[in-house]
Amino acid sequence: MRSFYISFVSEFYKSRKTLAFWAAIVLPLIICGLIALGYYYDSAKVLKYNYPGMILWFKYSGAALGVMGMLILPFYVMFMAFSVNNIEHKNDTWKTLFSQPLNKFSIYAAKYAYAVALLFICLFLFALLTYSTGYLLQMLVPKFTFNDYNPAIILSKLYGKLFLASLGILSVQFILSLIWSDFLKPMGIGFVGTIMGMITGSVGWKYAYLIPYSDPTLALGSSAAAKKANPESFAVFTQEVWVSIAYGVILFIVGYFILTKRNIK
Repeated sequence: MRSFYISFVSEFYKSRKTLAFWAAIVLPLIICGLIALGYYYDSAKVLKYNYPGMILWFKYSGAALGVMGMLILPFYVMFMAFSVNNIEHKNDTWKTLFSQPLNKFSIYAAKYAYAVALLFICLFLFALLTYSTGYLLQMLVPKFTFNDYNPAIILSKLYGKLFLASLGILSVQFILSLIWSDFLKPMGIGFVGTIMGMITGSVGWKYAYLIPYSDPTLALGSSAAAKKANPESFAVFTQEVWVSIAYGVILFIVGYFILTKRNIK
C-alpha cells in the first residue's frame, strides 16, 4: 500500500502542469459556464416555455451531458490516457521507473488509478457545477423554477453511470498508449472507435454495447429512455455499464503484463 501511495503521489507531481490535468478542471468550468451564461442571457426565451422545475433541470443538465457524454468525454479520455503514459515515453524513464525499490504492480496500478482519478474529477466537477450554477441562475433570475426540484440524486446517478461507462474507453486507450509512444496511433484508433461507437449506439445496433466507445452513448440513452413514475429510479448498472467495467478489469490485468514484458526487453 505504501508503494501505491508513493507512486500515486509521484504521478500527481509529474502531471500537475500538463494539459490533461488542467483539462479535467477547465473543461467543466468552460462548458457549464457557457451553458449557464446562455440560460441567463436567454432567460426571457426560456421563461416563455414555463417549464416546471424537474423539466427545467432536465433541459439544463441535458445540455452539458449531451455535449460532454457523447462528444468531448471520449476525446478527453483518449488524450488523458496518452498524456499519463507519455511522460515516461517522452523522457524514456520506463526502466528508471521500474528500477525503484517499489512494488512493480503498485507502480502500474497507481498510474492507472491516477488516470481513473482524473476522469472522476472531471465528471464530478461537471455534476457539481451543473448543480451549483442551476441554483445560481435561480438567484439571478427569480422567475426560474430550479428551486421547485432537487436534482442531486439524478445528477449523481447520471454522472456516476457515465463514469462507469467510460472505464472501457479509458482502459483501451491506456493500453494503446503503453504500446505506442507516438501520438497518432492511439488517437487515430480512438477517433475511429469513437465514431463507430457514436454511430452504432445512436442507430440502436443490438451488439453496440460490446464496443467500449459506444457505452457512454448507450448509458445516457438508456437513462433518458427509462419512463417511470419516479425518474430517479433508473438503473445505473445496465448492460453497457457492466461491459465497460468488465473491459476495465480485464484490460487492467492485460496492461500490466504488457508493461512488464516491455521493461524486461
